[in-house]
Amino acid sequence: MTLRHDVDAVVLDIEGTTSATGFVVDVLYPYSRSRFAALLTERGDEPEVARAVAQVREEIGEPDADAERVEKALNAWLDEDRKATPLKTLQGVIWAEGFARGDLVSHFYDDVVPELRAWHAAGVRLYVYSSGSVTAQRAWFTNSPEGDLTSLVSGLYDTENAGPKQDAQSYRRIASATGIDADRLLFLSDRPGELDAARAAGWHAVGIRRPGEPYYEQGVGDHAAAGTFDEITVSRSTS
Repeated sequence: MTLRHDVDAVVLDIEGTTSATGFVVDVLYPYSRSRFAALLTERGDEPEVARAVAQVREEIGEPDADAERVEKALNAWLDEDRKATPLKTLQGVIWAEGFARGDLVSHFYDDVVPELRAWHAAGVRLYVYSSGSVTAQRAWFTNSPEGDLTSLVSGLYDTENAGPKQDAQSYRRIASATGIDADRLLFLSDRPGELDAARAAGWHAVGIRRPGEPYYEQGVGDHAAAGTFDEITVSRSTS
């Protein structure tokens, strides 16, 4: 069954939606884990790193935590797959450099990029809202197997500039930032809590269910579901 939506923009989750969670967990997480220590000890004075370290210290309640203690906290959050903003910030710094060096190339499911190009060509704006930092998102879309895809994307949102992904207020912030009415926005994600939050903010929402992904068996609640992007037809009325 094809799902049809007349909207002005589509907002995309990444893990489990456009891309395999397994790639992030099996490739990107170990890559960042092996480089946290060097980042913290050699570049702790850089503004983005220093801000994230201050946030780690605040979250663990240890204002004087040294680099070793901060690294220990980051690794514990990584083990828990916790979507902590400072963790995602520091991962983003490391991953962006890994992509730039050619160590890393991002992953997209085969059905995704053709549909993104078709929707973009039809005048539908595309945005990303992921727990991964904006820095990581930009690197992800710049270094895809099909080349630089950033020209398809009108904006990037994460838990720092929008808020938690299961909070309806975050989706209201994105709608306000884009200048698009809530009922003209479509959110695609594999996580039911995120879909619920988007709908509570007045958005359209479709759950993406891909076999092998962590939320596949759980399902997407009472939301419409698609197994691939080509099961979704997105158009933008000109009236």
